[in-house]
Amino acid sequence: MKTSLFRRASLGLALAATIAAPLWAQDTTVRVGIMGGEDETVWEAVKAEGKTRGLDIQTTLFNDYTQPNEALANNDIDANAFQHQPYLDAQVQQQGYEIENIADTAIFPIGVYSKKHASLEDLPEGAIIGVPNDPSNGGRALKVLEQLGLIKLDPDAGILATVIDVTENPKGYDLRELDAGVVGRAIDDLDAAVVNTDWAFKADLADHRIAQESGENNPYMNLIAIRTADKDAPWVTALVESFHTDAVKEAYEAAYKGAAVPGW
Repeated sequence: MKTSLFRRASLGLALAATIAAPLWAQDTTVRVGIMGGEDETVWEAVKAEGKTRGLDIQTTLFNDYTQPNEALANNDIDANAFQHQPYLDAQVQQQGYEIENIADTAIFPIGVYSKKHASLEDLPEGAIIGVPNDPSNGGRALKVLEQLGLIKLDPDAGILATVIDVTENPKGYDLRELDAGVVGRAIDDLDAAVVNTDWAFKADLADHRIAQESGENNPYMNLIAIRTADKDAPWVTALVESFHTDAVKEAYEAAYKGAAVPGW
């Protein structure tokens, strides 16, 4: 009798454990494309959170902004986390990707960096200033320079402004368009550069920031993207829940020392 009761109790506990666990997610592998560097620390925390939700999150590292969306569209990965909405919108328009935003990650205020000058006021006339050359990050960089009073842009240019939309440049700054991954590394050949936070960290520029964009009404929140065809997959909700945790906020602080502002 005791043996029978023990067996029934054991079966009941096993059944309860099975019901409590997400049946769909047992050993579910989710491949996520990220940029190498500080984000690896953030995603180690996400991986740990994912395990509690039945996900085996595996990260694939990329070294430029053009690859992760292509890999996602080609089903080489299941999600990516590296871009903001204006960049994703531009990529979808240009490449026809069926990719969409499922969750906010963090805002990384873009900054102006210089190894030659201690402040914006020190920039000489004709100073060479590097800016990213892709439409969304280039437009963002120029908007920052406008916010800081260095130039003025055609108001009709919107967030995808380019150097041809500069209407006033009183100090004759030489605005050099360079690949987003190169502009920070070229800092020694420039008077200043507008550099995305992740690339600034990779180029060891954290101590050379002389200005940054405002966070108020900032449209450049970074995000997690997936293929539109997967938007109703159960693992998507679990992935977002794994990211939007206090542990991941702590990982952002550890990795970026305040240079990233979580968006949840």
